[in-house]
Amino acid sequence: MTDDVSSGNSTARAPSAFPHLFQPLKIRGVELKNRIMSSGHDTTLPTDGLVNDALLAYHAARAKGGVGLIVSQVAGVHETARYTSHMLMATEDACIDGYRRLAEICHAEGCVLFSQLFHPGREIMEGGDGLLTVAYAPSVSPNERFRVMPRALDRPMIGEIIAGYAAAARRMHAAGVDGLEFVASHGYLPAQFFNPRVNRRSDDYGGSLDNRLRFAREALAAMRAATSADFVIGMRISSSERDEQQGLASDETLEICRRLEPMLDYVSVTAGTSASLGGAVHIVPPMAYRAAYLSGDVARFREALGIPVFVTGRINQPQEAEAVIASGAADVCGMTRAMICDPDMPGKALEGRTDDIRACIACNQACIGHFHRGVPISCIQHPETGRELTFGTLTPAAKPKSVMVIGGGPAGMKAAAIAAARGHRVSLYEAAAQLGGQALLAQQLPRRAEFGGIITNLAHEVELANVRVLRGTRVDRALVEAEKPDAVIIATGARPYRPDLPQDDSIQVVDAWQVLRKEVKTGSRVVVADWRCDWIGPGIAELLTNEGCSVDLAVNGTHAAELLPLYVRDNLAAEFHRIGVRVTPYARLYGCDGGTVYMQHTVSEQPILFENVETLVLCLGHEPVDDLADMLKDLVPELHVIGDSQAPRTAEEAVYDGLKVASML
Repeated sequence: MTDDVSSGNSTARAPSAFPHLFQPLKIRGVELKNRIMSSGHDTTLPTDGLVNDALLAYHAARAKGGVGLIVSQVAGVHETARYTSHMLMATEDACIDGYRRLAEICHAEGCVLFSQLFHPGREIMEGGDGLLTVAYAPSVSPNERFRVMPRALDRPMIGEIIAGYAAAARRMHAAGVDGLEFVASHGYLPAQFFNPRVNRRSDDYGGSLDNRLRFAREALAAMRAATSADFVIGMRISSSERDEQQGLASDETLEICRRLEPMLDYVSVTAGTSASLGGAVHIVPPMAYRAAYLSGDVARFREALGIPVFVTGRINQPQEAEAVIASGAADVCGMTRAMICDPDMPGKALEGRTDDIRACIACNQACIGHFHRGVPISCIQHPETGRELTFGTLTPAAKPKSVMVIGGGPAGMKAAAIAAARGHRVSLYEAAAQLGGQALLAQQLPRRAEFGGIITNLAHEVELANVRVLRGTRVDRALVEAEKPDAVIIATGARPYRPDLPQDDSIQVVDAWQVLRKEVKTGSRVVVADWRCDWIGPGIAELLTNEGCSVDLAVNGTHAAELLPLYVRDNLAAEFHRIGVRVTPYARLYGCDGGTVYMQHTVSEQPILFENVETLVLCLGHEPVDDLADMLKDLVPELHVIGDSQAPRTAEEAVYDGLKVASML
């Protein structure tokens, strides 16, 4: 690919820190003001299959934040494309008004808008009324992940779907959208036609590669015919589906792109497939994957093609995107989670305020984790995301108050930052020497060091809001009496829950915090009792296995990490299989003696025994530290208890509590 294509025609000067990232890019009839893209991603915000006010507000925040290109989430082109009950549909003219409003919002901020056109084929997640949906694919080839056995498409329905692409394209063009993205990534319908291991047809849509490309060519031609000469049409595709047995490999997808290139204005490269658990992890890779890990894959595509090449995959910071583009690996970087976490990231980078960027930590909890639970996406660090209509505008306090926030974990830091930003006089008290609370421990677990970013980010918000911070200060009634605050927010967190277990001295019984703080030395034979089924038990098991211990993880649930986002859970499962952690599900802890840990199967109620155990590590949840609540309730005019001190949950609820309470003060 030549440098002329990537540089665009504009003479606008880019900031010296990111000269490549903020270089404009000309693509057919549009020009991107920078190389930052919000890639197509489900938000679970739409209702009735249409763009609504919540989705408009969501994208408006990112457009105002300075992103160059927004690719809106998938829009179904045929009634059989409904792979979830909360997706957008482009099958009726009723969709045009919402897309027109979205285009106007984006254009007002100098942002280009593309929309994804989509058919999942056999990749059906769920139906709208609890019934299994009839799925269609090129052949009767089962989906492993969702356990869908599709019906083979006949020729008339193939024609209907291709006509659906054309009709959807016409509607988007009429709405003023700047371009379309033909979704052929992640094992969706076009990729199912491409793949000879999925497409086993014997007609002219199967067999040779040219035949397997016929569906895509006909759909792309129909989209072009329904739009105009200056309208952008690109394609999203997985560089590799990361499924050695059934998935498309990189050489195959590169050849597909070469052959379709004359019909395309760009190619957007991602990785993975929805069809397998291992491949699906790459749809939204968790923090276990290094930043910009697909840059090597995509470089092959950019070298081979003469059209712009976009890339996504764990590009969370402008420095990373700048390096990708400067190296020539890609022309545009998808930074979707980066802007879920901080919608203003592009503008901050342009202004040189990189220290003010709230960096995504790729925890996956409130973004893709929410989508998989069927609720609107958000961010554990920035709960305003997805709630723009409620919290999108920070209103100044009607009457500034003196506010004491007690506890410097995520809940306390968020409450302090928001309250101070609204004009209150805020003091934040932390008993320890460092802010961060339990996040200080979470970042010590294997492959979770990036979780510490929540401390860095929230502490910087506290600093920017000019909060008075007092570390190493334990608050008691006398101190509150002396300060005479108008309001107190208690965010004192939680401590490990330690039940009264039958035990003797034959086994060392410790909790996860003691292990992480290096307060104890475990023996070589360890049982980790995990009641919560979140990240703590698996993290301790992985940590101790890496230190040479023989570890059994006994979970009081159906499987390890049951409560974690799916891709985080599956990545952990892969690591456990590699390093040899033994997992016992349905295990309720009873007690221990004589070197044996006794558990009970939670369904059969039969005993489960672990023998010759040296150390039992308890990961049994937490109990609130809320002593101050009773002590202060008759002392201050306004008292709030938030985060784990109200009820032990996760960092997401803690930060949201902080936002909610501080927004009401």
